[in-house]
Amino acid sequence: MAYSKDQLLARLKELQIEFSQYEHPVVLTVEAQAKYVGNLGGALSKNLFLKDKKHRYYVVSALADTKVDLKVLSQRLGLGKGGLRMAAEEALVEILKVPLGCVTPFAVVNESARHVSLLLDQGFKTQEYCFFHPLSNDMSISLNAHGLDKFLKSIGRDPSYVDLEANPPVGKDQPPDLAAFVPSDAPILSDLPVKAPTQDSTGKHVSAASNSAAVAAKAIKPSGNAQNVKEKPVNTVQPSIPAADAGNFVEELLDRASALLLSEISEDSIKQHSGQLGAEVANNIKKCLREDLKNLAVSIIW
Repeated sequence: MAYSKDQLLARLKELQIEFSQYEHPVVLTVEAQAKYVGNLGGALSKNLFLKDKKHRYYVVSALADTKVDLKVLSQRLGLGKGGLRMAAEEALVEILKVPLGCVTPFAVVNESARHVSLLLDQGFKTQEYCFFHPLSNDMSISLNAHGLDKFLKSIGRDPSYVDLEANPPVGKDQPPDLAAFVPSDAPILSDLPVKAPTQDSTGKHVSAASNSAAVAAKAIKPSGNAQNVKEKPVNTVQPSIPAADAGNFVEELLDRASALLLSEISEDSIKQHSGQLGAEVANNIKKCLREDLKNLAVSIIW
């Protein structure tokens, strides 16, 4: 069974970890959380759930104003420039056992997350206390780095703090400085099945990415009707896409579309575009995905 918010709070009290708790409406962004606890003096945190190409998972927890460049972080882990991407929402539920908007260092308490690597911003140590969601985004709790360390050690985790803004050179004579954080004992997992439709931060269903992925996947494989327009030569074998490759292709599209969608929707964009937000987000996603889709299509066809 997954840890609940109440169980986590009870665990912190059992460990005699000092913390304060603040209930508020459900929030999906740091900006939204700031409206309720941003005036209390503590530092806000942002938390990313990432995966690499071998389906190994990472939680990166940082101060809200820390700039986390995924390309740089990927290189520092020894995964190449494009080795990291946002994990699918389904992985949140399956592995971290939390819904969207609830990623937190506390989520590694669950047994299903035992192979998930946790990277903490060294900036946490400079703060009097920091805010995190206690496995549920209808509450924020504040505690200091010492209290977080005590909790992590109680579940067998050795807290690892790193400079997430550093960009050290990586090369033949300069090995990746964060390579030790790549889960070496993690099983190689296949992509989790994608559920559709999901919801965005406004509560509206998001199905455009799924539909686009399905259309793109179908477009790669010639239809039976198109093949029958001209008489086929005898013994000619038509190229086809293996089911596994097609599945990976669609999953790749969905992951990219989901990550882009989440990055496009913010408090600022909602205020700026208002009623035109949907069209603006759709146009930006098309623009960002166009070349990726071409490259993915070519790589699968050939």
